[in-house]
Amino acid sequence: MTEIGETLRDARMRARIDVSEIEAKTKIRAKYLRALQNEEWGLLPAPTFVKSFLRTYAQALGLDGKALVEEYRLNHERSNETLEPIASGPHRTRGRAPGGGRYPTGPSRAYTAAVAGVLALIVVLVVALLVGGGGSSKPAADQSSSKAASHNASHRGHERAPGQGTQSAPGTSSAIVALSLRPSARVYVCLIGDNGRKVIPGEELLPGSSTHTYHARRFEITLGNSSVTMVVDGRARTVPSSSQAIGYTITKASGRKRLPVGKLPTCT
Repeated sequence: MTEIGETLRDARMRARIDVSEIEAKTKIRAKYLRALQNEEWGLLPAPTFVKSFLRTYAQALGLDGKALVEEYRLNHERSNETLEPIASGPHRTRGRAPGGGRYPTGPSRAYTAAVAGVLALIVVLVVALLVGGGGSSKPAADQSSSKAASHNASHRGHERAPGQGTQSAPGTSSAIVALSLRPSARVYVCLIGDNGRKVIPGEELLPGSSTHTYHARRFEITLGNSSVTMVVDGRARTVPSSSQAIGYTITKASGRKRLPVGKLPTCT
C-alpha cells in the first residue's frame, strides 16, 4: 500500500514545485499541505475537509485524487465520522441526498398554515354570499354599498400606526435571512442556500474583504476557523474560537444554531 504523504511529497519533488506555489494555486494553507505530506491528520480540520484538501492537492500535482481520497477513507477516517446515524420515525425523511445535500422535505408549517387560512376565508365568503345575498333579489344599489364598505374595511386593515412595519404572511419575505461575511484572517467557507445551492462553493476568503449580502430562507455554513464576522440581518455576530471546523444553520425563526461536527455541510 502506497503511503499518501509519501506519494504527494515525491510527486511535488519530481515536479520541483515548492509548497508555497501549491498554496497559491490551490488556496490551501501551507501548514495543511505539509500536514497532508506528513500524514499528521490531527492537525487538519474535519475529515470532510481533509478529503477536499487531499483531492485538490493531488489534482494540482497531476495525481489521481479519487484514489488517494479512497485510501484515506479506508485507512484513516474514523468510522464514527463517516457513517450517518440511522434515524427512526419521521426523521427518516431528512436523509442525505447524493453529494452531501438534503432531500427536499414537505411544505413548511408556515406555508401549510397560510394555505389553510386562505381556504377557510374562501369558505366563509361563499357561505356569507349564499346566506346574506338572498339570490338575485337584492337591489343593485345595496350590493354596490356592500362592495364599497368591504373595500374601505380592507383599506383600513392595511393602515399601520406610526412606527409599525407592514406584517407579511408566513412564508413570504418576512422569512428571508440576509447574510454577509467579513473575514479578519484567511478562512475556508462553504455556504449553502435554499435547495442546496452552493452560494460560496468551498473557498478561502482573505482578510479585509467582504462578501455580497446573500438572501435565503435557510443557510447552512461551514467555517474552517473562527476568523470571521457573520452579519445576519444587519447584526454583526462573532464566531467563538474553535480548534476544529465550525458549522451553523441560520433561519429567521430559529436564528443561528451550531451544528455538530458530523453534520457540517460540504461543498465537495
